[in-house]
Amino acid sequence: MKILWAPWRKAYVENVDKIEGCFLCHALSQPPEKWKEVLLVYKGKKAFIVLNKYPYNTGHLMIVPTKHTGDYEDIDDQTALEMHKLLKLSLRALKEEYRAHGFNVGYNIGRAAGAGLEDHLHLHVVPRWFGDTNFMPVLAETKVISEALSETYERVRRALLRLLGDEPPEG
Repeated sequence: MKILWAPWRKAYVENVDKIEGCFLCHALSQPPEKWKEVLLVYKGKKAFIVLNKYPYNTGHLMIVPTKHTGDYEDIDDQTALEMHKLLKLSLRALKEEYRAHGFNVGYNIGRAAGAGLEDHLHLHVVPRWFGDTNFMPVLAETKVISEALSETYERVRRALLRLLGDEPPEG
């Protein structure tokens, strides 16, 4: 038997890093110097981009309205527009930085739809590559993520800022 080491998952398994309340609102409330710690890569006026702490693939991020709601119908048109502008920006950044071949993009709205966090709407953006599903998830029910989140954070943030022309993060 081969052993796959993933010590960074220990906090998740032991539920050590559990945040009281909404982890997305917690990330949003942090000052810019704490953004890397909470994986917030970009903050707009009505929406923000945060990396998924437990990604399906390298580069898995979420686009989130600043308003705490689990109901898509609760967000105003300006928020929906900003979220989808951030989606276009994210797709471009991930294509350029990671050479993704495709993407899974979607909302899980409500527990019946598979929402792990049903009280704060978020749009998943998962980069995909030909051949990225191998025997590990199929036979061992294990997904291998080959890049540390800190490196993914730096790469995604740098790519987003490059595409935005290095305008200030809250611009």
